Amino acid sequence: MSSMHTDIVDLRQFYHSELGRMAEQAVTMALSSIWARLPEERLVGLGYAVPYLERFRPDTERTFAFMPAGQGAVNWPAAELSSTALVFDEELPLPDASIDRVLMVHALEFAESPRETMKEIWRILAPGGRLVIVVPNRRGVWARMEHTPFGSGRPYSRGQLTALLRETNFTPGASSEALFFPPSKRKLVLRLRHGLERFGRSLWPVFSGVIIVEAQKRLYQGLPVAARASRRVFVPVLAPHGIPSTRSRAVGIGRP
Repeated sequence: MSSMHTDIVDLRQFYHSELGRMAEQAVTMALSSIWARLPEERLVGLGYAVPYLERFRPDTERTFAFMPAGQGAVNWPAAELSSTALVFDEELPLPDASIDRVLMVHALEFAESPRETMKEIWRILAPGGRLVIVVPNRRGVWARMEHTPFGSGRPYSRGQLTALLRETNFTPGASSEALFFPPSKRKLVLRLRHGLERFGRSLWPVFSGVIIVEAQKRLYQGLPVAARASRRVFVPVLAPHGIPSTRSRAVGIGRP
């Protein structure tokens, strides 16, 4: 079953609202708790990860925002050279083993074929590379409310997400939860969000709005490679520029 992407206009509008800013803060805090720092990291955000990439970009060698064609794209970062690319999530415009970490937000729940998307992420991740997924929790209130992006697409349980990761050669690791306060615009609810987040994480984690799981690329079991004819017509979206360095930093060139 495929799910229609939330439109880029609706995503931006949500994250510019007060409720969206509160949600971003809660998810970012949960992400930070499991985000292991990697030296000279190459980071790709897939889906609509821009609000969260802002937090982690300063520590990276380079960061890209890949936005699915069904969603649409916006220029990012603002007032800088664009690091955005419009992509198909089953065929990403990157060489094998060229990325250290992928952050998926508003992505997996909309994937036409989650398994194919995960296999493609496995391909572009370097040995030991890490994947972090933020996905709506099927048991949470946020997945049932359509006025936020977390209420669209296909929500997951922790068991479903773990099974998908293992099936596609990832080893699940650290995890966290966020969005224990209800998706209400009422001032009282928003004022109480910090307490609700703190108590929710301790008392009822199974009912979080989102599940956050980190996983590592597994190398000792190869993925079966099946020939498939691309349904898409592609044009280049990222061109190597070549930055003087002791190693090649161009995105179009893999690791030595």
